[in-house]
Amino acid sequence: MATFSTTSDASAPILNQIANSVYGGRQAIFVFISPVVIISITVIPQEIIKKYANLLFFLSIVMLFIVTATNGAAGVKAWVDVIWGYTIQPSEFAKIAFILMLAKYLSRTSQPMSNRSEVLRTLLILVVPVAAIVSQGEMGTIIVLVFIFGVLLFFAGVKLKVLGGLISTLVVFIAIFYIISVTSSSENYRINRILAFFSPELYAQNDAYQQMQSMTAIGSGGRDGVGLFVDGSIYQLNYVPANWTDFIFSTIGEAFGFIWCTAVIGVYLLLVLRMLYLAAFTKDRFGQLVIIGIMAMFLYHIFQNIAMTIGAMPITGIPLPFISYGGSNLVSNMVCIGIVLNITKNRSKLSHPITPQVPSSKRRFFG
Repeated sequence: MATFSTTSDASAPILNQIANSVYGGRQAIFVFISPVVIISITVIPQEIIKKYANLLFFLSIVMLFIVTATNGAAGVKAWVDVIWGYTIQPSEFAKIAFILMLAKYLSRTSQPMSNRSEVLRTLLILVVPVAAIVSQGEMGTIIVLVFIFGVLLFFAGVKLKVLGGLISTLVVFIAIFYIISVTSSSENYRINRILAFFSPELYAQNDAYQQMQSMTAIGSGGRDGVGLFVDGSIYQLNYVPANWTDFIFSTIGEAFGFIWCTAVIGVYLLLVLRMLYLAAFTKDRFGQLVIIGIMAMFLYHIFQNIAMTIGAMPITGIPLPFISYGGSNLVSNMVCIGIVLNITKNRSKLSHPITPQVPSSKRRFFG
């Protein structure tokens, strides 16, 4: 409903606003498709998902390179036109393929990355999609992949000194790429976003405008909010750019207030903790790591999106799971839920369960 409210004419009757909201109507289509997606994924044998993880990863990389050769929106080459104005964002599905591929590789041994060859092969699984995404300008997606990579390696039992060295190296390379891309580009929006985050008052009319308006909208909601479809509200006047996509939490904050914002965060927290619980009681190593990877993806999306709307993190193009407008994001989220349900449904049917191998500090938690 937040999408309908932010993308309609507030002067019209509520029913007309709902009927005439193009973005709301499109999102509703994907909402109705979602149960079909979940059920379809759930009935697929888990062994099939694992068997074709390599193929899915390869196809996702191909799609990412295809997108690179196309023109994107807002200076970001991340979408491919499909039909009737609809687009698809392959990077959303590439995250899932990345999780499946990395989980499959790490589940092959109880001691992953135990030698130089293992380290290089594991890094290759990350480097390939990152290389495909680099030229698309989606720095947010790259950070998500690195976060998932680190979390999966940790729960897979990689030694902390190896993990720390890898993550430090990756952060340095990302920082170097970031600096090179900024200095070699005529568009300095990336560095300006960082500067605006630390000195918003100096960029209040340009790069910090969106974030500052978002904080104003959330603050104006107070405890109980102003309600949806309210003429003259900040979200209806579109003072917050993209308040139906990446900044939809500002709409939620203004419309529903602090209480419902807390409730939304609470639901997300329950989702993350539930996945962690399910992973703890999944004996199949591949299934366990897949759930952990999906949990990590949701965790970063939730944290980064909400944090950037309240001024706690710099702005990146990260949607809020299940709520932000975007068919690719919603469907990919539902695919993830379907995969988790599939794994938990089949965890007692596996013919060769494997005891999870995790860092010693976590073994008590996983039993």
